[in-house]
This record gives sequence, structure tokens and C-alpha cells, in this order.
Amino acid sequence: MQVVAHDLGGADLTARTAEDALELTILIPCLNEAETLATCVRKAVLYLVRSDIVGEVLVSDNGSTDGSVEIARVSGARVVHAPIAGYGGALRCGIDVARGRYVIMGDADDSYDLGNLSHFVETLRTGAELVMGNRFKGGIGPGAMPFLHRYLGNPVLSAVGRLFFRTPIGDFHCGLRGFDRAAIRGLDLRSTGMEFASEMVVAASLRGLRIAEVPTPLVKDGRSRPPHLRTWRDGWRHLRFLILHSPRWAFGYPGAALIGLGMLLVAMLLPGRLALSDTVSLDIRAFLIGCLAIVVGVQAIAFGLIARRFATLHNVLPPHRRAQRLLDAVSLERMLQLTGILLVGGLAGMGYAGAVWAGSHFGAMDDGQLLRIMVLSMSAIVIAVQLGLAGFLLGVMDLRPSDARGQQARLRAVFSEE
Repeated sequence: MQVVAHDLGGADLTARTAEDALELTILIPCLNEAETLATCVRKAVLYLVRSDIVGEVLVSDNGSTDGSVEIARVSGARVVHAPIAGYGGALRCGIDVARGRYVIMGDADDSYDLGNLSHFVETLRTGAELVMGNRFKGGIGPGAMPFLHRYLGNPVLSAVGRLFFRTPIGDFHCGLRGFDRAAIRGLDLRSTGMEFASEMVVAASLRGLRIAEVPTPLVKDGRSRPPHLRTWRDGWRHLRFLILHSPRWAFGYPGAALIGLGMLLVAMLLPGRLALSDTVSLDIRAFLIGCLAIVVGVQAIAFGLIARRFATLHNVLPPHRRAQRLLDAVSLERMLQLTGILLVGGLAGMGYAGAVWAGSHFGAMDDGQLLRIMVLSMSAIVIAVQLGLAGFLLGVMDLRPSDARGQQARLRAVFSEE
């Protein structure tokens, strides 16, 4: 059994040699955790000794000023100074310099038992690439999780994550999790704050990593100060991350629902007033709402296509077969063709309605049918403009910067041959 426990200081943190290769790194992010850090490090070190695992305990310090760094070293941990502020920044730095094939990360507040990690190690050894702890299955001790986090924040955000990304994870935000280091580094995680926890699960799900869950007990932490987590701020950051990484749910499904509702209202009310009962009826106002819903829905779908194209080009989201087929079908030329059809139809309808209105000397428009034609025609013109602009924006996003240096080299080669 080998436990590595020393501070790298200003050395090259990316240097790795054959003798550095370990099976497990127990990674602890830290910011002023002097009260509980020693307990966490000692539990982790003793676990490695008892389990006869070749590993290390690594503390990724985020700028502690309370003596945490010295405590970590004395307790048997290797310390790395994370240059990026935030929970995610500390973990990203720790993952980069970890020497273990597997990494198990856990908080420094003694709310997780770092001396009992066998379920994580065994599951990783069987081929799982991400092993999540589930506090709701493992048991939450008295006072270990605030009421809002336990019954609102975590369940709702985890449910949103399962819905958006089709992952079976029941506890998106458990701070105790293990993973294959190479697989997680390959995800190119970028978050620096608390939303790093969501990003890891989302990216692993989107890229098809093998994910498993193990029950994980949670007890009240041993700190006397409040936690770094801020309920509403960090909760919003997690929700924001989930929404922004799912154009389908942020734009596509809402847009499709609006278009469906709008088309239903337009189809029902285009012939005229619709009586629902002796006292309730739908008329031109409901028809106007239907047209507006279609306009907004089309804009949402266009935004969704643009967002998906951007996310794929910048490797924020992996290519998706069905989404890619749709994006391939939506060329600038096809968008302009549809724009032209809608524009001609809308202008024709407006021309007809204007001619009829002029025939009545531009008097009061009492003809509900004529008003419907005008509203529908104006909606078609607005949608045509939307689609035309979206088509050009998608076309701009498809542009690739020219390889100027490569072109110059090829020209020099041609001239030298001549």
C-alpha cells in the first residue's frame, strides 16, 4: 500500500511519471475548513490503509487563510493550490493533478464518511465511469440538510435533470462521487462554481458514460460557521445550467406547444365566432392570441436551432443524430424559400384585405372575416421575416475561418515548383 502525502508547491503540477500512477485519489476541495479538515483527511488515509489501496489523499485548496493547508499536510494529504476560485475551480484543479486512475471527491465538512468508500471503489472497478452517491437512499441524518434543500431544491433540480437529460440519477447534487479520471477529464468540464456538480452529471449523460449510483449517508457537518452554499443563488445557478444545456426543453418543446395551441385556435376561429355556451364564446381576440402564439412559437423554434448549432460547434453539447439531421435540413436556401412563400402569401392576404377595405372607403371594419384575414396575413409576414433572419444567422454560424497560413504555404510550394 502506498499513500502519497506531500505538497507540490510551485512545481509542474501536470508532470506524471510511471511511479506516480496510483489506483485511487481521494480529492477534498477546501476553503477555510480548519475545524473539520483533519478529521476528513485522516479518515481518508485510514481507508486507504485498511483497504490496501495504492492511493493518495489530495486537498485542493481554494485560498484558505485559517491554517487549512498546514492541517492538511500534517494529517497526511498532498496539497495543491487551486488558482481558480470556486467549488468547481478547486475540483477541476484537483482532477487535473490527481495521480489516481479513479478519483473519489468528497466535501471537507465531515458530512460524508470518507472512511467508508468501498461501494464506490467496487463499482468503479466493475466498469462504471461515474458513481454518484444518493443521500436520499443512504439516509439523511437530523439537521444534515436544510428543509428547503431536502424537500424542494434537490428533488426538483434532480427531477429536472432526469427529464431534460434522460439520466437515472436520483441525487444530482451529492458531493460524494467517484469517477474514472480520464473519462471525466475528457468531458472538458468548465464550470467554476457550485453548478460544477450538475455539469459533471449532464456531460457524462450526454456523452454516454456508464453511470451508477450507490446509497450514501449524510450527517450534520462539524462546522460552527454557515456553509459556503447559498440556497437561492446556487439553486438558480444549477437550474440555469440545466436549462441552457438543453435547447430542446428551453426552446423546442415550448415553441412546439405554442405553435400547436395557436394553430388550434386559428383553425377553430377562422370560419367565425365559436360559441362554447350560451354565455361564453371565442372570437377575434382569441384568434389574435392564436396568431401571436404561432409567431412566438416559431421564434422559439428558430432560437432552439441556433442554440443547438452554436452548442455543437463549440463542443458545449455533443452531436445528436436527430438534431443534426434537422440542422442539416435547415439550410439558408430552404429557409429563404419558406420565407418567400410566407411573404408572398402574407402580402397577398394584406393586399386583398386592403382592397376590400378601400372599397368601403376605409370605414369602420365591422367584417370579422376580413379582420381575421388581415391578422393572419400580418402574422405570416412577421414569421417570414423571423425565418429569413434566422436563416442568415445560421448561415453565418456555418462559416469557417480560412486557414490563411496553410494557404500561403501551399502557394509558396506551387511557386517554388515553377
